[in-house]
Amino acid sequence: MLKGKTALVTGSTSGIGLGYARALAAEGANITINGFGDAAAIEAERTRIEKDFGVRVFYSPADMTKPDEIADMVRKTEQTFGSLDILINNAGIQFVSPVEEFPIDKWNQIIAINLSAAFHAIRAAVPGMKNRKWGRIISTASAHSLVASPFKAAYVSAKHGIAGLTKTVALELATFGVTVNCISPGYVWTPLVEKQIPDTMKARNMTAEQVKRDVLLAAQPTKEFVTVEEVAALAVYLCSDAAKAITGANLSIDGGWTAA
Repeated sequence: MLKGKTALVTGSTSGIGLGYARALAAEGANITINGFGDAAAIEAERTRIEKDFGVRVFYSPADMTKPDEIADMVRKTEQTFGSLDILINNAGIQFVSPVEEFPIDKWNQIIAINLSAAFHAIRAAVPGMKNRKWGRIISTASAHSLVASPFKAAYVSAKHGIAGLTKTVALELATFGVTVNCISPGYVWTPLVEKQIPDTMKARNMTAEQVKRDVLLAAQPTKEFVTVEEVAALAVYLCSDAAKAITGANLSIDGGWTAA
C-alpha cells in the first residue's frame, strides 16, 4: 500500500515508535528511524527492518530538544529517499511530581520533546508535502490529551498541546491532500511499562497481576493493555487512501479510559 513512500518516525528505536516503523515498512515504505540507545542495538534493528520487509532504512540520531537537528533530520530524509511522505511524531518522555515541586528543567525538557519537537518536524516537513499534494502527519498523543492525572503537569500539558497543534495544522493543509491526526493510546504494553512492574510489586506488596489490574490498568475499563501492534495498525490505516477524509481527528485507543 505504501510502496514508493517514505516515513519518518521519531522515537522509534523501541516501543510504539518501533511498532510504527515496522508496520509501515511491512506496507512497503522506506523508513527513517530516530532515537537514543545502544548503537549496536539500533543498527541491528535498522538492518532487521530492511531484511524483514525489503525496504531501505535510514537512522537519524537527531536530538528532539534541538530544532536545528530536527530540521536537518527531515532534510536528510528527503535527500536520502527523494521525499518525506509520512511523518509520525512519537518521541516522548515522562516525569511525575507535585506541581509545586516540579523541576523547571524537567518541565522544559518534556515540553521540548513531547510538544515542540512535533512542531519543528511538521514545520520542516510541510513544504514538501504541499508541493507533492500528498502527506500524512500523525502524532502520538495520549489519553492524557483528553483527560488529566495528578502529578503529570508537563506531560498532560504537552499532550493537550499536541491535540491543538493537530487541529490547527489539519485546517491549514486541508486542501493540499495532507491529513493531520493524532492517536491517543491508553496504557500500552511496552518494555518500558514491563520494567515498572517489579518495583511496584515490592512497593505495594502486590503480585504482578495485581499491579497490572489495580495500578496500571485502573483507568482502563477493559482491564487489558493496548498492544503496540494495535496502535501501529491504526497509524497504517490513517496513511491509507481509505482514511483521506479523516483529518484533524484525535483518535482514542484506550480500552474505554476516556469514555467515562
